[in-house]
Amino acid sequence: MRVLGVDPGLTRCGVGVVDGVAGRSLTMLGVGVVRTPADDQIGARLVLIEQGIEAWIDEYHPEMVAVERVFSQHNVRTVMGTAQASAVAMLCASRRGIPVALHTPSEVKAAVTGSGRADKAQVGAMVTRLLRLSAPPKPADAADALALAICHIWRAPAQNRLQQAVAAHHASKGRSA
Repeated sequence: MRVLGVDPGLTRCGVGVVDGVAGRSLTMLGVGVVRTPADDQIGARLVLIEQGIEAWIDEYHPEMVAVERVFSQHNVRTVMGTAQASAVAMLCASRRGIPVALHTPSEVKAAVTGSGRADKAQVGAMVTRLLRLSAPPKPADAADALALAICHIWRAPAQNRLQQAVAAHHASKGRSA
């Protein structure tokens, strides 16, 4: 499975592509950030993010896009920018028929490090180890995007089994009613 991870942000939107399946070695295909000038208007910044994500999709042809789920913070302005960048990533994928998965920051940290409270350095160190890189990707947004992709690859099989079980349960209830 090839997954494009997106760590949404208005100034730096982390992007990373990982290829692999759960239980096997994973391969990083690309990592970087889509940057926008902080002094540009919001619309122009969102267009730059869209263009950047579209370019990543064109180059790597992911089967799935994993985006960090926006969570409530005290700084409403930061949350709004993150949510807007997140929506652009989801739109780019959905427009092309690529499924989108959302993962919370603590879910990603737990999947990659074993602790939902891991700090950025721990996430970067584990991404480096798991993908057999010579150094942690910089900036941290890039490492976080790779962590999102890894999290999805590892969690997708279990999530798919749960969805199939729920669907089967609902189907059997429909037949017995």
